Amino acid sequence: MSISQHLLFMACVALATYAQTMTGFAFGLVLLGLSGVFRLASVADVANVVSVLSLVNAAATLLRSRPEVNWALLAPALAASLAGVGLGVTALNWISGEMAVLLQLLLGVTILACAVLLVLRTRPLARVSSRGAFLFFGGISGVLGGLFSSAGPPMVYHLYRQPLPLAAIRNSLLILFSLNALLRLTLVTGQGAFTAVSFWLSLQAFPIVLAVTWFARRYASAGSMHTVRRMVFVLLVAAACGLIVPAARALAG
Repeated sequence: MSISQHLLFMACVALATYAQTMTGFAFGLVLLGLSGVFRLASVADVANVVSVLSLVNAAATLLRSRPEVNWALLAPALAASLAGVGLGVTALNWISGEMAVLLQLLLGVTILACAVLLVLRTRPLARVSSRGAFLFFGGISGVLGGLFSSAGPPMVYHLYRQPLPLAAIRNSLLILFSLNALLRLTLVTGQGAFTAVSFWLSLQAFPIVLAVTWFARRYASAGSMHTVRRMVFVLLVAAACGLIVPAARALAG
């Protein structure tokens, strides 16, 4: 990467961090989408960066307090999610390389679907969903976590519909995503797929994530959160189209 590309990547990290702080789950999607559109780094390397930063953020939160979690509800989703991570990492290794265009198309479609979930208005359910529903959404989240280190949207959508206290929902998501990131990093490192590029990009991004997170939490307002949510939706759709259109043309040609 050139100096200008490094600076652009840092700008993308800052924007993705701000989006994550305001929406709760958009960091990986925004960073992967923008990095793919501007061709800053491979999907695999950026996904590794997202895993590292997600794990560090979760560890910092867990060190400040020990969140109470309803393990009876979380256990099925967690088991399915961890299995999905393994499947996603395996699929990433298979699709990468000569099938990089297909990976780009899949990432674009994933970002587009998650953008819709971001703005989709849902009513809280009358009662907690079945074990099967937690298994399903946990599995989908795990696969996305293994592929792109972006496990958030399906489980965020599912859990925020449950008639549960907000603290329990946030704690469950924190535990789920941190264990996903830990397993993904373990698998990727064991396969020798955690490259020097992944390491240095993670090191560069870390202070930016800390600074932007502090700024957003200190100065954000409820009104700005709604505005940012709409802006993130537009950004995700634009990034998705920027990935899908050229990938589709390449595959068609």
